[in-house]
Amino acid sequence: MNRITRTFETLRQQGKKAFVAYVAAGDPDYQRSLEILKGLADAGADVLELGLPFSDPLADGVVNQMAAERALKAGMTTKRVLDLIRDFRQTHQTPIVLFTYLNPIFAYGFEQFQIDAVAAGADGILLLDLPPDEAGQSHDFDGNPDLLRIRLIAPNTPEPRAKMLAAQAEGFIYALSRTGVTGAHGAPSAHVGSLVASLKQHASVPVCVGFGISNAEQAKEVGQHADGVIVGSALVKQVELHAHDPKPVDAVLRFAKELIDAVHSV
Repeated sequence: MNRITRTFETLRQQGKKAFVAYVAAGDPDYQRSLEILKGLADAGADVLELGLPFSDPLADGVVNQMAAERALKAGMTTKRVLDLIRDFRQTHQTPIVLFTYLNPIFAYGFEQFQIDAVAAGADGILLLDLPPDEAGQSHDFDGNPDLLRIRLIAPNTPEPRAKMLAAQAEGFIYALSRTGVTGAHGAPSAHVGSLVASLKQHASVPVCVGFGISNAEQAKEVGQHADGVIVGSALVKQVELHAHDPKPVDAVLRFAKELIDAVHSV
């Protein structure tokens, strides 16, 4: 069983919600990024979303854009991201979802990337700029059954399309709490509950909610409606603030633990 599927099944049996943590691979550098991944897993993060650094991250706000830039300047490449996962897998089994744009994957070789990602220990992939209906027009974009396709659904997605995306989703659905780019510059929408309820009518996988969640109160509120809570930019901001520290993991974990505990207490 895929690690993502197994994790959500275990959480369901325990009556708990998932905490999904996003960080940029290689931010602020390879070794400290690995320490942050291990630290988040040890602190109780249920799923890790690992951003693959890209020079033109159009769906990201400034915090995640700067994280990608720091990682690229530190020497991160697509291959090094897979090395990072492989090193993490030597000690940890927390599920990993690759959060990426199509361009670096296409340049690597779509089919080969998926094979190599699975071999390294990745469990899922969220391709931000490859709509599933367009992917279906070319065999070049065929998926890999061992790398679950996570679907992103916005609150303004037309109902017929949201129904189609929800029905196709694997692993879990990434439901956006609001429109716009990533970042903690806007709080989650007050309509999270109705969005999750609507998606659950058509989905056979858990529904997790992200975008704009930056404190324990918000995380707990979202967790009352969703199967999981996704926090990204607020964590990445901690990396940015402590990028020159020998161990930025300490600050990231101080911040993250309060949110993890809030989600697990719902």
